[in-house]
Amino acid sequence: MVCALGAAVCFGTATVLQAVAARAAVADGGGGDAALLLRALRQWRYLAGLALDGLGFLLQIVALRSLPIYAVGAALAASLAVTAVVAARLLRVRLSGVEWAAVGVVCAGLALLGLASGAEGEREGPDWLRYAMVVTAVCVLLLGAAGGRLTGRARALLLGLGAGFGFGVVEVAVRLIDSLRPADLLTNPATYALLLGGGAAFLLLTSALQRGSVTTATAGIVIGETLGPAAVGVVWLGDRTREGLGWLAALGFAVAVAGALLLARFGEAPTAQEV
Repeated sequence: MVCALGAAVCFGTATVLQAVAARAAVADGGGGDAALLLRALRQWRYLAGLALDGLGFLLQIVALRSLPIYAVGAALAASLAVTAVVAARLLRVRLSGVEWAAVGVVCAGLALLGLASGAEGEREGPDWLRYAMVVTAVCVLLLGAAGGRLTGRARALLLGLGAGFGFGVVEVAVRLIDSLRPADLLTNPATYALLLGGGAAFLLLTSALQRGSVTTATAGIVIGETLGPAAVGVVWLGDRTREGLGWLAALGFAVAVAGALLLARFGEAPTAQEV
């Protein structure tokens, strides 16, 4: 759980640092996306954000090898609470009373999950599940192509859900990789599901945030990356709670996700002028 929470802190802080660097790059001059990216890469905040993203991913992998998927998914959704708090500090964004309450709700939900979560499931999952993850990753790409043709909130929601499903594929695929030997990785369909699902998720996430409602897109991501993977972990991978605490885990999961949804506008850290 410490690793899962550490990943949330890394991802949430990285969002704000990269947002600050990106806006500074825009202020330094015009140009296309490539020029803006090059200017952003020259700033320590952007590089620090990338480093935190990498560290967060490593911590996520460690957490997924030790905890049920439902606990890790809820903890990662809590990165929105981290983004909100850091944005209030660095960007001087004013959080409403409801949003401060939502931060507390997320923390309470994670505390309940920490008390109720058992160890990760011991099942390896059926063989077909690895191929199903590859198919799901391909479907995420198709969903992105379909969502790109829509407009408004429907577009943001569909692309956000697709990105969430892609991140969910990554969470499940990590659990389905049982050996890190190069030969085993190359012959395990879960390896390709992880790469394809992660790539598709970032592609859809970028598209959703560029031309759509950040709040709507982020809400879709939170739903997509928590509910489906949690169900897969419980049904096929043997994820369980501590004896007699299933109800507490379910309550903590629901509370943490609900709190994250209230903070969905921090999927891309806003400027103070936007609040």
